[in-house]
Amino acid sequence: MRIAIFSDNFYPEISGVSDSVISLARELSARGHNIRFYVPAYSQKDYKKGGGAAENPPLGPRVEFQRLFSVPYPTPTGQGRAVIPTGFRSVSLRRFNPDVIHTQLFFGAGIEALIASRILKKPLVGTNHTALKEFLKYSPVRAAWVERLALRYVNWYYAHCEVITAPSRSVIGEMEFFGFEKETHVISNPIDTKLFAPSANINILRRKFGFPEYSVIHAGRLGEERKVDVIVRAIALAKKKIPAIALAIAGRGADEARLQDLAASLDIGNAVHFLGFLDHKTLAEAYNASSVFAITSTADTQSMVMMQAFACGIPAIGVKSRGIPEYIRPQNGYLIEPDDPNALAEKIIFLFKNPAMRKKLGHGARVFAEKFSATAIAKEWEMIYKKVVEQYAKKRREA
Repeated sequence: MRIAIFSDNFYPEISGVSDSVISLARELSARGHNIRFYVPAYSQKDYKKGGGAAENPPLGPRVEFQRLFSVPYPTPTGQGRAVIPTGFRSVSLRRFNPDVIHTQLFFGAGIEALIASRILKKPLVGTNHTALKEFLKYSPVRAAWVERLALRYVNWYYAHCEVITAPSRSVIGEMEFFGFEKETHVISNPIDTKLFAPSANINILRRKFGFPEYSVIHAGRLGEERKVDVIVRAIALAKKKIPAIALAIAGRGADEARLQDLAASLDIGNAVHFLGFLDHKTLAEAYNASSVFAITSTADTQSMVMMQAFACGIPAIGVKSRGIPEYIRPQNGYLIEPDDPNALAEKIIFLFKNPAMRKKLGHGARVFAEKFSATAIAKEWEMIYKKVVEQYAKKRREA
């Protein structure tokens, strides 16, 4: 099958969307499909920030890339690019002759996908990754009418797709609240369960990172809406009962300096390790060197980093917000209310004082993550693509 993927967010931008589409393309190409990406062109500054060197990720000979002219745009990652849709990209897409077009977002590249699907008469499949209300906090205009208009636009956009998916029910629920009625599916982002896997060298990895036995880890972009300060405050509370406890924070973002100042003000500066941006191999090692993953974000529609931590066999403590409760289950972790460092500290202390439970939840986390391996998710997409192509062809015959 020939699949064209349009995304407004891609390598080297640091985000779950980028990781997701890259992982999916890698697996689909390994299964014999041909992929062509239509994604923004980024600046050298963006490549340096994302830790990238090559222009495109190495995904094999079956994967092609077309970089689209774009301009800087303020987003939580600080690397955002806005593609200016022209409709002219359908010329090169005609040569590729896709069986299906898969749009990942609804901005400039997404509009380009919509135009191409109409010009070339190809079926359009859409994925909505976005907690739009959280994204709109970065908009230069903040008002209730802007939010309503944006949510209605999202529904208008995805109404042009044959099938719509999202990584959590919370995203689809938001769309349905504003009247969306088309066919929808919840499909997890794919997880690289080969790279992110339990290690037998935990003690070696702890020495490598300088982690003590009692270590909590968080990973991801450090933005205000991710509320990592709640984790820092919880560690300060937990440290009263477990003096040797430490927190590792992997990632960068606008909130990094504030979090460093907070740790210092709570007198736990030496117990909080800011690891910066880590490539996937090193991040997997950091997970294995830790014992518990904590996430307090109220904006995540799934959380790729949490799923990667699960794959490494460590349990999670997360908040009852957005897509998090759909993936934290009794067999892999605990849920707490948002913005409650005391509740988080209590769960952290409980897990460190009950190693048997921590081990049981860690095993459950790995088993759970395997359901969302890149292979399993690629198989789901193969079935959806096949169904959409067949139904679209039938619809055109009957028109």
